[in-house]
Amino acid sequence: MNSKFVCDTSVIFNGQILRLIEDGDLGEVPEIYIPNVVVAEIEYRSNIQKEIGFFGINVLKNLREYHKNKEIILHVSGERPTRDEIKMSPGGELDALIRREAIKNNAILITTDRIQGDIGIFEGLEIFYVKDRTEPRPKEPLYLKLLEFFDENTMSVHLKRYLPPYAKKGSPGRWRLEKISEEPISNQLIEDIALEIVEYVREDEHSFIEIDKLGALVLQMRDFRIVITRPPFSNDVEITAVRPLVNLTLSDYSIDFNLRENIEKAEGILVCGAPGAGKSTFAAALANHYLEREKVVKTLESVRDLQVRPEITQYTKLEGNLENSADILLLVRPDFTIYDEVRTTKDFEIYTDFRLSGVGMVGVVHSSSAIDAIQRFIGRVELGMLPSIIDTIIFIEGGDIHTVLGVQMTVKVPSGFKDKDLARPVVEVRDFKTNKLVFEVYSFGQDIVLNPINPIKSKKKFNEFKDLKEQEYDIPRGERINLDIQVKNDKILISAPLIYASTNVQIFAEGQLIFTGSLSRNAEIKVSLTNIESKKFLKAINQNKNIYGIPK
Repeated sequence: MNSKFVCDTSVIFNGQILRLIEDGDLGEVPEIYIPNVVVAEIEYRSNIQKEIGFFGINVLKNLREYHKNKEIILHVSGERPTRDEIKMSPGGELDALIRREAIKNNAILITTDRIQGDIGIFEGLEIFYVKDRTEPRPKEPLYLKLLEFFDENTMSVHLKRYLPPYAKKGSPGRWRLEKISEEPISNQLIEDIALEIVEYVREDEHSFIEIDKLGALVLQMRDFRIVITRPPFSNDVEITAVRPLVNLTLSDYSIDFNLRENIEKAEGILVCGAPGAGKSTFAAALANHYLEREKVVKTLESVRDLQVRPEITQYTKLEGNLENSADILLLVRPDFTIYDEVRTTKDFEIYTDFRLSGVGMVGVVHSSSAIDAIQRFIGRVELGMLPSIIDTIIFIEGGDIHTVLGVQMTVKVPSGFKDKDLARPVVEVRDFKTNKLVFEVYSFGQDIVLNPINPIKSKKKFNEFKDLKEQEYDIPRGERINLDIQVKNDKILISAPLIYASTNVQIFAEGQLIFTGSLSRNAEIKVSLTNIESKKFLKAINQNKNIYGIPK
């Protein structure tokens, strides 16, 4: 077997050449030729702050170490490409120079590029075509240096060169920023972590690079969303890694029977809240719920990090544009699309187009209150179209449902006006639980007016540094609610005193949490016997356990 090998850029950028040497696939002491064309390409990528360039440099350094240890014989061959040849790189000019080096040195060309290999065969070269790694990866990349900064309570890790590492710990809406260590992150350590991440993502079929721009790299590494930034984009090298701590279902939220029924019928839902409130977690729970109801569900995400079941296909930007993705997605004909996240004017236009095309939509929107989510549509769509686009707004606070609003159109005299001649189309925004009118939206001259009628006030104040049970409520915290539980037909009816109407409660059976829900206006909760929670209730009833509620 010929022991001379020429490497093209593909086997350097994915690190496969190192695996071939380590596994002995190239013989005992192979001669490895690295064309100057490849070196120039790696240098160019590094100079424009592409993470793949830094990874390529690391591979070259490892090859030099193999040479020093006499495990390979390393040659750097050929001339550096001219500026014109570099400009013609997309047309294959650099690949042709690499093949020329293989012919000149009577060597085997190693590549993972199918086109490069096929053209080489046509030119009479011997090709060593390297397939992607086939052995399965572990479910969790537990050996990566990055994961040493995580524990079971860590939401995100923030690493910056020459500064101590920090982490957000807690849960959505109730987290705190902690310094993990007093020791600053060295240049060598942060570069090692970055290269290790890139190497893993490029080899793992369930991980991918989402965005690769000058000074910024966004990767999805299994469940971890990782952002690596460098100058000139950031003032120094920084790595931010975020992971979801929880994967919830709808039953884990304060959602009563009426709201669940509304969600089944709603087709224009906005899930809104502040950053870190738990919007995407709830949207993922909705996606999985619709899938269980035998609906075709897809997602549209700039960064594909929603924790949804594998049956749900996650789409991202097609050729760098979500509008192109939307064109393809419409041809797939989904029943529901989860749009994470709706932010720019183009995003709102895509959301609107999907809704008017008859597709059920769940849009994730950053906002500080439920009504702010509607205001972001005002001015971007015609007022009369608003109820056709949005019918339900769910505001998430502290990882749970805080406010639910319904949107509908009517013709009437706006509140505060007395002259009946001033009747006009009015968009009414009502509180879902009480059906109280909380906002009116209407045209007044050339302006759009958003008139607060009964603004909703937050019932609870969260303390980031205390346990959930230590929150402040209108009802005294820790107070037990006596419950009347009856099994009727196909439902379990849970009744509480009327003073607790429209209150979120946690229901316990002798200290063990068995259900979290929201009491209706009649201070009742109905649980279907087909639900998983009903089995817990029936078991507690049969064992004569003391069942009680505590305001949540």
